[in-house]
Amino acid sequence: MVNFRKLSEKAKDVVEKRGGADALKQDAQELRDVAKGPGSLKDKARGAKDALKDPGAPGSKGDEQTGAAGERPPQDPAAG
Repeated sequence: MVNFRKLSEKAKDVVEKRGGADALKQDAQELRDVAKGPGSLKDKARGAKDALKDPGAPGSKGDEQTGAAGERPPQDPAAG
């Protein structure tokens, strides 16, 4: 039997870990844009994978690489 309560709690935990409902909506919008955009199916799959690496829209509160003010830290040019 499937324990729907446990499944529901796990889903809530995953959503909260990725930044909450707003980040989930932003992820869905990113995926929609990738799917409707130009390119082959392979390009779209790659774009979807890249879009889901960071929760929410790039530079948003849900982005783990942003600072306290929502700004990205400076990139090391030698890192590529």
